Amino acid sequence: MRRYYAVLAISLLAACQSAPEPAPAPVSAKGYVIAEIEVTNPEPYKDYVQAATEIVAAHGGTYLVRGGPSAALEGAAPKGRLVVIEFPSLAAAEAFANSPEYLEAAKIRQANAVSRVILVEGKMP
Repeated sequence: MRRYYAVLAISLLAACQSAPEPAPAPVSAKGYVIAEIEVTNPEPYKDYVQAATEIVAAHGGTYLVRGGPSAALEGAAPKGRLVVIEFPSLAAAEAFANSPEYLEAAKIRQANAVSRVILVEGKMP
């Protein structure tokens, strides 16, 4: 009978032990597209906004800043609207910026605005 309880106890202990936790997924720094855009032709520019919105979402991007009020703390004030888009990684931001869909949409922006567009990697979490 003692042996039965010993085997039962060992079986219960083995069953209660949890499996080792999986290794955490590798973490990468986020990627950002930052743009300063002075719109010169508002009506046709709307086509760019619509197209870019869909392409950003398709590449996992999220708008953090999209043309709200801004003020210069130092240096010259921005000449137009500011846009900051966050992507899961720098590679994802580059894939967005170099995608055939975005390159086509960018032609609309370039024809209807004066822009500076910057790609930057965020800091590691």
